[in-house]
Amino acid sequence: MSKKYSRRQFLKRTFTTTLIVALTSSFGYVYARYIEPKQIQISQHTISHSLIPKDFNNVKIVQFSDTHVGHYFDLEQLEKIINTINELRPDIVFFTGDLMDEPNKYAAANHLIPILLNVKAPLGKYAIYGNHDHGGYGSDIYKSIMLQSEFNLLMNNSMEILKGNSKIIVAGLDDAMLGRPDLQATFDKIDSSTYTILLAHEPDIAPKISELGAHLQLSGHSHGGQIQLPFYGPLITPPLGSNYYEGSYTIGDSKMTLYVNRGLGTTRLPLRFLSKPEISVFTLQQ
Repeated sequence: MSKKYSRRQFLKRTFTTTLIVALTSSFGYVYARYIEPKQIQISQHTISHSLIPKDFNNVKIVQFSDTHVGHYFDLEQLEKIINTINELRPDIVFFTGDLMDEPNKYAAANHLIPILLNVKAPLGKYAIYGNHDHGGYGSDIYKSIMLQSEFNLLMNNSMEILKGNSKIIVAGLDDAMLGRPDLQATFDKIDSSTYTILLAHEPDIAPKISELGAHLQLSGHSHGGQIQLPFYGPLITPPLGSNYYEGSYTIGDSKMTLYVNRGLGTTRLPLRFLSKPEISVFTLQQ
């Protein structure tokens, strides 16, 4: 027999339910807007491969990505990020794109240079274009900032990283959405017997990259979806960032490792939920 409620009890129950939903929604918004975006996770990974030279054993790589400096990510936050990176004492630093949210509208672009110049990495600092770096006629702005900040800006080319009598290769692909990516040019001068790391902003090109001889691909772009739901995953993922949206994957017959960094900033909505901002640390092992 169903229980009957008086009008007073019904109104009280309705009010209580509405209040709980309102409080939960308010807390959820405050958490996603002001708390989680500041909870930077430093993820630690060991990368093992027979082609990694002994001279590179225990070499530490730090990857950061997708700062989207602008309305919701300011210079002070970037400075704290760089301080955190330097505290990790990396040998190599990779930035995998999307420095500013709207490069041609960001008035303080030149103020980024002394902050990025402070990144310390004895074996080099390397960067690639993301879609936001090209967007809004920002290509030259981004290029100027990164070069003045002493980053090696890779665009469909590769460089040797030397240590002792050994080397590894870092290659960088132009942005797959708004740039002019050229896989043939990128891999043209790479010896397949040399351990090769490929920087590509969008992760979903990984199956093609795995066929060309890269051993590790580092990407960003997806932000981990920015907003995830338990047991469901991200609500929205961007083009070329949907199949691989966060973390580590093994790709293709070559078993290339892909790692997708969740980035540090936000775009469109200044919210993160179950997708904390991330700095990735990789330790090389033979």
